[in-house]
Amino acid sequence: MTELLAVLDRHTAALLATAATFTDDDLAAGSLCAGWTRGHVLSHLARNAEGLTRLARAALEGTGETMYASTEAREADIEAGARRPVAEQVRDLTETAAALEATLRRLGPDQEDQRHERTPGGMLVRIGNLPAMRLREVVYHHIDLQAGLTFDRLDSALDEGLLDRFLTVELRSRRSDDPPPRLTVRTLDGGDGGAGAEWVLGTGDDGRVTVTGSRAGVLGWLARDLSDGVRVEA
Repeated sequence: MTELLAVLDRHTAALLATAATFTDDDLAAGSLCAGWTRGHVLSHLARNAEGLTRLARAALEGTGETMYASTEAREADIEAGARRPVAEQVRDLTETAAALEATLRRLGPDQEDQRHERTPGGMLVRIGNLPAMRLREVVYHHIDLQAGLTFDRLDSALDEGLLDRFLTVELRSRRSDDPPPRLTVRTLDGGDGGAGAEWVLGTGDDGRVTVTGSRAGVLGWLARDLSDGVRVEA
């Protein structure tokens, strides 16, 4: 957790630096998230930080809080904040990120295996996973802003190994689908200059899709359905 928090600190600082370059007009531009402007992305990141802080407090203090009051409330809060001036957005994002990281640093072994609700009666979130969850949100949504950071820059942007970490997470997520997709994933490159690799998901060949490309290209396809750097064969 300590290592992840250090990585999270660096990527949060990079995200805030990017957000600080925007104008109000820039926030109205589209993002890689369908239907969301850059303003929606920043609004979501601030509310996500608050939600994760609530989960951490529930583990630390027994508050009984959930991450969000409901799915509808989450969406309404994002929409309500999306059109604010850039200065207000950056201040909100800065303050909520700082509060979250301070609370995450209070977590210890006694809290890591606790599980608390995302919404009342909804899925349970393992507290030890919170730093990794936030890191994924910060990095992916930084890329969604289309302001410089891309999947193929991950291993050169602050942290080597981040690309492989996220690729593992995305493949694990696909394997957990019920049923998992019939998907063969092939990367042409490996970490530290190594050879590529192959993963076979699902059973049977009917309808199987093969995706081949660089690790960054494959990650972009899995995470955001991007076609750059990959070849998709059905």
